[in-house]
Amino acid sequence: MRLTRQTNYALRIMMYCAATPEKRNRVSEIAAAYGLPEKFLFKILQPLVEAGLLLTIRGRSGGIILAKPAEQISILDVVKVTEADFLMAECFDEANTDCPLLDHCELNSALRDALNSFLESLGSRSIASLVKNRADILLRLGIQDSAA
Repeated sequence: MRLTRQTNYALRIMMYCAATPEKRNRVSEIAAAYGLPEKFLFKILQPLVEAGLLLTIRGRSGGIILAKPAEQISILDVVKVTEADFLMAECFDEANTDCPLLDHCELNSALRDALNSFLESLGSRSIASLVKNRADILLRLGIQDSAA
């Protein structure tokens, strides 16, 4: 299974904010740190805010912050917001398949088991777990550690 670029960028935004919990981050800073297009990050930001994962604060001293502690946000929470579906094969969409084996095929069952394991793994890991080596992340992204 391959996650979309939108999911990849959304996770990067969340990781950046988790690595810098003491500051309000700007999209321009996040885009520069990862070498990503600002326009695309703005598009991704809206669904994350609507889902209650990020907060945007307007004004001169505004920015983006996590809506709740990084330990309380799972990778799956982000993936659910950014991925349209989890149809691994045509037979996952029972309304739109012409496979005559649909009710008698073990492939569908095997793929569902694999998908469930994948989703369970993402649900068991928090955004905080992705930035547990905070000092190295800050260094690699070129972020000044204001706590230092």
